[in-house]
Amino acid sequence: MIIALPVMQLFLFGYAINTDPKHLPAGLLAVDHSQYERTLVAALRNSGYCNIRPLESEAEGERGLANGELLFVVNIPLNFDRSVDRGEKPAVLMDADASDPSAIGNATAALGGLTTALDRDLPQDVRPTAASPPFQFEVHARYNPEQLTVLNIVPGLVCIVLMLSTMFVTTLSITREAERGTMENLLAMPVPPIEVILAKVVPYSVIGYIQVILIMAIAAAVFGLPIRSSIPLLTLALGLFIASNLALGVTFSTIARNRMRAIQMRSIQMVQFTWLPSILLSRFMFPFKGMPIWAQWAGEVLPTTHALRIVRGVLLKGNGVSEIAPDLWPIAVLTLGIGVIATWC
Repeated sequence: MIIALPVMQLFLFGYAINTDPKHLPAGLLAVDHSQYERTLVAALRNSGYCNIRPLESEAEGERGLANGELLFVVNIPLNFDRSVDRGEKPAVLMDADASDPSAIGNATAALGGLTTALDRDLPQDVRPTAASPPFQFEVHARYNPEQLTVLNIVPGLVCIVLMLSTMFVTTLSITREAERGTMENLLAMPVPPIEVILAKVVPYSVIGYIQVILIMAIAAAVFGLPIRSSIPLLTLALGLFIASNLALGVTFSTIARNRMRAIQMRSIQMVQFTWLPSILLSRFMFPFKGMPIWAQWAGEVLPTTHALRIVRGVLLKGNGVSEIAPDLWPIAVLTLGIGVIATWC
């Protein structure tokens, strides 16, 4: 607690936290492949905010925005060169995933400085000025048009509250039984051990769902939180997330009971070493794409990261089963793996 926890906080806050994310994934939809288009794409890359890759269709761009693979889709209109040469000031459409406003804020703010990227390629008779650039960017903030931070924080809060309540309380409940010696009495009763464990974890699952209903009801009534997809689908996904946290709680209590003397204190320490990375590396507070690669890999191991994507995708983007499936199976695999570890310990 004195050494390891502060060192972990130092590295997490020092390396993983970045409020000005760069090299964000962006898709490109273009038809002409002209000189102006190449200059514009090079300017977007040189800004440091966009990693451009070509897209085959608008549907591919929609899927990329929905499942979080893309944060931007740049759509350069047909006959872009001709419109610029004629002084028509065409608009380059940029769809942005605004479900996390902090991730795209600086990138969209930098677009205003890129409208001069074509100045050197323009004919002599076309003389743009700062007040009248040759083209303009039109940003469409998708899923959160007003870019309200509350619509990003509140769905994430559902996952954080569930993680803290289910994992922490389950761990303390089982370790308290072990410290008092009543767990052995329970296991000696003529009931299978699995029934004893289920009797411990099922009530906390119910409490977790009550917390979800309470938070979402208040958020919808007070903060205008939209619900754009299926509530039963969200309920099932959160049930899997609750199961993963309960499995973690059982694992921590089992390790503490079998390997350590100060059972309750050791269990609390293990919970603390889990929830801190879960909050900082899961995209709850800081942009996920702004973290270094090693931090993103570490975040992908945490069930909270995938649960956050599912909740925000269902509530803000209207995602269905196909969109949330890439985040459902990692939670299932993690839950199974954690259960195996608890059984082995």
